[in-house]
Amino acid sequence: MRLTCMFSFILLFGAAGLVVFIHLQDPEEIVHQQTPGIKYNMGFQQPKKQDCIPSQEGRLRGGAAEGAAVAEQSDSLPLPEDVPTKLHSTDTRHSSLLLVMKDQQKGEEISPIRLHKRRRRFIIKKSPILISMNSSVPNLPTLRSEDRDNSKWRSLYETQRERKQIMRETCSKYKSNSRRIITPYHVSRIFVADKYRVLYCEVPKAGCSNWKRVLMVLNGLAASTKDIQHNTVHYGNYLKRLDGFDHQGIYHRLNTYTKMLFVREPFEKLVSAFRDKFEHANNYYHPVFGKAIISRYRPNATREALRTGSGVTFKEFIQYLLDVHRPVGMDIHWDHVNRLCSPCLIDYDFVGKFESMEEDANFFLHLIGAPQNLTFPKFKDRHSTEERTTTKITQQYFAQLSPAQRQRSYDFYYMDYLMFNYSKPFDDLY
Repeated sequence: MRLTCMFSFILLFGAAGLVVFIHLQDPEEIVHQQTPGIKYNMGFQQPKKQDCIPSQEGRLRGGAAEGAAVAEQSDSLPLPEDVPTKLHSTDTRHSSLLLVMKDQQKGEEISPIRLHKRRRRFIIKKSPILISMNSSVPNLPTLRSEDRDNSKWRSLYETQRERKQIMRETCSKYKSNSRRIITPYHVSRIFVADKYRVLYCEVPKAGCSNWKRVLMVLNGLAASTKDIQHNTVHYGNYLKRLDGFDHQGIYHRLNTYTKMLFVREPFEKLVSAFRDKFEHANNYYHPVFGKAIISRYRPNATREALRTGSGVTFKEFIQYLLDVHRPVGMDIHWDHVNRLCSPCLIDYDFVGKFESMEEDANFFLHLIGAPQNLTFPKFKDRHSTEERTTTKITQQYFAQLSPAQRQRSYDFYYMDYLMFNYSKPFDDLY
């Protein structure tokens, strides 16, 4: 008798719990959970504390997972042509909540259907667009008939053919080109001059400031390169980046515009970046990079050095660069050109060098038919009274390192040395 009563009580308790659960369950959630494809949680839920400000690691992992999920759903989510897409890791739920909070502040009523559409638009905008390319058509303009009799133009044209050949051979030897996928990330350093159909991949410390000035003139944004200040060049956002276009715009420009980049001897580029960012007052690199470098690599660092991050030595900087567990990440000023511009994915038509900048740059401007009065600027607009970083200055900095550190530094930039045909900077390197 007691056993029968207990069993009946359990059944009644379970039935009551089921009724309460069904009553509390949001019917919108049930409908969407039964819909095939991407599942959207339509209920407005208060986020957990730790989810309000996700850690960087969490954002990166979440963004990668989200990108993979959206890529799998690409057939069911057509990408509108007019949506400029960038590759960023995002927290979609957190961003959706922000959208809701903004509308609530405006006093607008939030409907589940509207939120559903907003979330869908958000995923479309932030998902990576993959552009499969079997080849990128070379678009280096041919020499005009009147230029073919000019020995200087013919020599420069032949130099370009040799540089591109070495680059292609290096890529075929060390990189797989069987299936090339270009995402907006790969073209995020490329600037666009639509009027002259030019794409320029920015390589810091290799004349990029003056090249941006030239592009601004080509785009009709300025009459002369001399009129453009340094801050206008880098922080004015007057130039379009290639990743700001939709996938069709990216694909069209990659296959029809003349693509060019300028490179520099890797060790000289590195020393130039160090002198610029660490030997002069800087309210970003000192507190962000300097403090972390001094804290990790300087025994018995003073409180002042730890507080300001100023006074990083070249040897400490190299220790940071070669550390696989860097306290801070890489920076574009000392990253590999191979990573910044992806030359094994994108077939650049013109490869210029900082060491022959004036000759190469003006030859390129001649090839694309730029105005005859437009020449590449010669001026140095940052620390203009300071001597440019030369081979001699570079050797003085690297003389502070041990042979093992020099060798590891060379190994670090080995692909750039090989791809752009630079000689070994020291005799004892192997």
